[in-house]
Amino acid sequence: MTVSPWKAITLVAKRELNTRLRTRSFVVGTVVILVALGGYLLLQANLFGGTNKAKVGFTGQTTAIAGQLRTAAAQVGKEVQTSVVPGQGQGQAEVASGDLDVLVSGNAADLHVLVKSDLDPQLRALLNGISRQQVLNAKLLEGDLDPAQVMREVDSAQVTVSTVEPPDPGRGQRLAIGLITVFLLFFGIQTYGAFVAQGVVEEKASRVVELLLSTVRPWQLMLGKVLGLGLVGLVQIVILAAVGLTMARSTGVLTLSGVATGTVLWGVVWYVLGFFLYATVYAAAGSLVSRQEDAASVITPVTMVLTMGFVVGFNVMVQNPDGGTTRVLSLIPLFSPILMPGRMALGNAAGWEVVASLALTLALGSLLTWVGSRIYRNAVLHTGSRLKLAAALRG
Repeated sequence: MTVSPWKAITLVAKRELNTRLRTRSFVVGTVVILVALGGYLLLQANLFGGTNKAKVGFTGQTTAIAGQLRTAAAQVGKEVQTSVVPGQGQGQAEVASGDLDVLVSGNAADLHVLVKSDLDPQLRALLNGISRQQVLNAKLLEGDLDPAQVMREVDSAQVTVSTVEPPDPGRGQRLAIGLITVFLLFFGIQTYGAFVAQGVVEEKASRVVELLLSTVRPWQLMLGKVLGLGLVGLVQIVILAAVGLTMARSTGVLTLSGVATGTVLWGVVWYVLGFFLYATVYAAAGSLVSRQEDAASVITPVTMVLTMGFVVGFNVMVQNPDGGTTRVLSLIPLFSPILMPGRMALGNAAGWEVVASLALTLALGSLLTWVGSRIYRNAVLHTGSRLKLAAALRG
């Protein structure tokens, strides 16, 4: 029976899609990643968010500086809750139980601080500053000077700061969104690209491919397999992105919802381009061998290129996201699907760079699809020892 090319591709893609989506590994893997993501976001919201909050108890003469500490802490973005503790013994018990982070006793010029294990560096600096201020005030009064007037004059001497660009308060979130996008795209392309190669080898080893090729042509079989597994990966990435965005917004970790949503949409585009770029190469590589034991030898070189792009790109984005190295690497088609979405999330990718990287990636993807189809067609029915790449290209 002869079927049209598009119908043949669609049938193969549906087969891969239905088979993979129903596997336990897909469901369990997605749930595990979501649980890990949820745990991380809760940790970020509660544990890390708690580093900007502190409960401080004051006893004796130190109660007079509680307001100064709250004011000074607010200026550096730290929230301090203060309370008066009747005595040293009760304060020590509250520190030991965790009801208080810090107990301050003594007097303003000679503060004694009790903590359970370690004193927060910001609190240490704030308390030191208040104590020194109290000592300075006392010395100024001894010299018959007005401490308030002296401090106004001191505070008026400040460094004048000029910036080339206005500061971006959301840069930290943009970087986090970009790095998460980079990881998800690498995970999706590498995982499901390897599935393509493994599926090709399985079909060769079981001789199923011979039955399939009696109905469809080799390029249709390869393209259908790539399309089907690509859709499976896309479904998983969309699920992770959608649930992750919802959890991030609900926990308060994410405030730049528009940036995150735009990054997800562009991430889908780059996933499609990146997956076809690499998956056809994975399929061609898998067709060169007939046993699963030999699959690693042909898959590894492809995976190494992809992993190198991820590792190098991840590091240069963390260290210098605006640097020339990051810009150049993001324009190389083999690395563009991983790096360019991260740069776009940061907002430092020029329009022409995005267009250029899209065009170059599409061009290289088309070329590799043609080469991969040729290798697959010539090698998919070969059995026995591994077929050399040159022989597969010649046919």
